[in-house]
Amino acid sequence: MKALVFNKENNNWENTKGFELADVPEPVLDEAQNPADAGAVVIKMKYAGVCGSDRGLWNRTAFRDLVHDSLGREQKNTRILGHEFLGEIVQTGSKVENVAVGDMVSGDSHITCGECYQCRIGENNVCTNELILGISTNGIFAEQVKIPAKNLWKVDVERIRPEIAAIFDPFGNAVHAISKFDAKGKTVAVFGCGPIGLFAVALLKHFGARQIIAVDVNAENLEMAVKLGANSMVQIAEGVNVAEEIMKLTAGVGVDVSMEMAGPFSSVNNCLESTRRGGHIILFGVKDGDFTIAKFSRLITKGFTIHGVIGRRIFETWQAADVVLSNTSSGVAENIWKVILKEGNGTILSFQEYTKEGFEKAMNENPKIILKF
Repeated sequence: MKALVFNKENNNWENTKGFELADVPEPVLDEAQNPADAGAVVIKMKYAGVCGSDRGLWNRTAFRDLVHDSLGREQKNTRILGHEFLGEIVQTGSKVENVAVGDMVSGDSHITCGECYQCRIGENNVCTNELILGISTNGIFAEQVKIPAKNLWKVDVERIRPEIAAIFDPFGNAVHAISKFDAKGKTVAVFGCGPIGLFAVALLKHFGARQIIAVDVNAENLEMAVKLGANSMVQIAEGVNVAEEIMKLTAGVGVDVSMEMAGPFSSVNNCLESTRRGGHIILFGVKDGDFTIAKFSRLITKGFTIHGVIGRRIFETWQAADVVLSNTSSGVAENIWKVILKEGNGTILSFQEYTKEGFEKAMNENPKIILKF
């Protein structure tokens, strides 16, 4: 079968970019050889979302050690990429009870151990021994995939259109992020209007935020944020003091909540400058390396509450996301389809017709793209 992969023999991490469309073995359930297959399923892919982490892998700017170290442990050269999906179950292991052949499913990208301290106290989103689909274990950019059944979420495609169901996972990131505070009546700045930042804007509008300020370097993404419910936007550019602009928009007080959804170190410091005393700061964007927090004492003297958010709470976040996306009166799913996915125009790509040039062009022109199998 065909799959999009990174091959460490063919692709020097420092001097290449992109994914290869390669022939790989079809997944099989063989409980005699691998007892864990009793709790696994084989899924035929229908749609797969392309994540910011996939962009990092494409450009070789993220996850080098996770990919190389995991391939070393497996004694393999090839990693099947991708982790956002919608597919149909075509085979189940003997101990699988939560799903059945024919079910349409999405699923969480973090495969948790169920045995570490965090898992045992219900905090499996920060599992010590987690594997990440498409990064530290094989992912879903393939015609068929094998996944633990415990990771799956059944989807009713009569209630949620399949293209939206394929991006449950990143939408859940945004749901998790805004669950850290009560959005109703709050002033919120969203730093970084990539897909998850845009999802956050739509959710903030849905849950009654009083003022939403979108911050990004990309003018088109800011325009999308306004269509999704942002009241104001600040475009990052040379000579623009982001924090000062946010202070002007909040009568000198600062926002109740700053959501850092992009990762640049400058963005983190802008959050600290832009948040009112006693406010909340959500740190979701990821960037490796060390950086300096300017005027560190502000973290204490201003009484900030800082939240580090990773992944989704499995499956608490999924339930909340399902409710929002199934609620047609909220308009959230429809707005994602029309504004972010542009009703499929240039954002839905054929997996079978994959080319590096076409894939990269679509990524450069859209905050979110989806592969159709």
